[in-house]
Amino acid sequence: MMDRCLGAQQSRNIRRTLRHCKATIFFLVLTVVVLRGTIGVEKSRIPVQDFTEIRDHLYFGKRAKPHHVLEEVQTTSSGNHDAGADTKNDTNFDINNILPDNESESDPNKPYSLGPKISDWDEQRSKWLKENPNTPNFTGPNKPRVLLVTGSSPEPCENPVGDHYLLKSIKNKVDYCRLHGIETFYNMASLDSEMTEFWGRLVLIRKLLLSHPEVEFLWWMDSGAMFTDMTFEVPWESYKDSNLVMHNWKKLVHDQKNWIGLNTGSFLLRNGQWALDLLDAWAPMGPEGKVFTRELPYRPVFESHDRSALVYLLAAQREKWGDKVYLENAYYLHDSLGSLSDRYEEMIEKYHPSSGDHRWPLVTYFVGCKPCGKRHGYLIDNCFKQMDRAFNFGHDQILHMYEFDTRPIIPSR
Repeated sequence: MMDRCLGAQQSRNIRRTLRHCKATIFFLVLTVVVLRGTIGVEKSRIPVQDFTEIRDHLYFGKRAKPHHVLEEVQTTSSGNHDAGADTKNDTNFDINNILPDNESESDPNKPYSLGPKISDWDEQRSKWLKENPNTPNFTGPNKPRVLLVTGSSPEPCENPVGDHYLLKSIKNKVDYCRLHGIETFYNMASLDSEMTEFWGRLVLIRKLLLSHPEVEFLWWMDSGAMFTDMTFEVPWESYKDSNLVMHNWKKLVHDQKNWIGLNTGSFLLRNGQWALDLLDAWAPMGPEGKVFTRELPYRPVFESHDRSALVYLLAAQREKWGDKVYLENAYYLHDSLGSLSDRYEEMIEKYHPSSGDHRWPLVTYFVGCKPCGKRHGYLIDNCFKQMDRAFNFGHDQILHMYEFDTRPIIPSR
């Protein structure tokens, strides 16, 4: 009958379309069934809920904003801590209770601030530690939980071999931290446009202290510093009454006010209210370069440096900060490459590791060497050679633990 009414050709087209529709409906139903099984929809749920969940899984348009690397996982607060308080994570600690999401725009006439003022961090941290007994701030007697923090620029190095030396630097730090039970954090982000270059570390340090209340000491180390005594254990018990540990001598800082009396390339900072107060006082000094030139003898006029700012702060406000600052000189928390890297062969012949001092320095710091810079010539080539020597000196000690004889790989001077 359809052929007589519509004609043979049109009738065949209609039948073909109907067959295609049947196949399409069949596969659509099959797809819904498979998705329901994959998603785990309960049998009791109504079809509207099914299709809502399917839509949410298949919708790729608008996505939720990803969490920042430093932002803790948000969880609903509950008075019952039996289920989650003893797990080894920070999910019960909500950084948003301290740092509000909507901060007002900065006023150019006001001093720079790292964030909202916090005055009860010791109380908040103590409460968190009590609620999370399986994540203590001390992992053993006189053994604090330590987080070593370092980083580099988010952009590739201008020097084609610079990234290779940054890789060596972080590999060296990971080796030392693995041996001594220290956690690591490597940053490659510019976190604040107002705090560039060396000042940017203050932003990161504050965020990490607040985000990790379980950490007792934060150890900052520049990418230009390398461990060269892989077995030396930091004498943590010596710092039980100290909040900031740096390498140098008191007379250079307090008496002479020498602008290079300190070096911020490697230092230890205890997590607590004292540390937040120090960072709050330290950060606004960024644009005050002329003040340092006037107050610190022999300092040239150039852009403000965090090292000069800290020397000025500790010298000018010694009563406020001095009692909690430990200027270490019993071992080398850092030392410049000139006095050390040419003596590695002598150290191997005369001494043994674990001293941490001039006989076998804990850290060698390559002051002035910028492997990522685009400079060429003798200076940067010499930096690379010395960095190779320091890396191999430390790496040889790691391989020696596995009974490899690696002494010949130290490059010649």
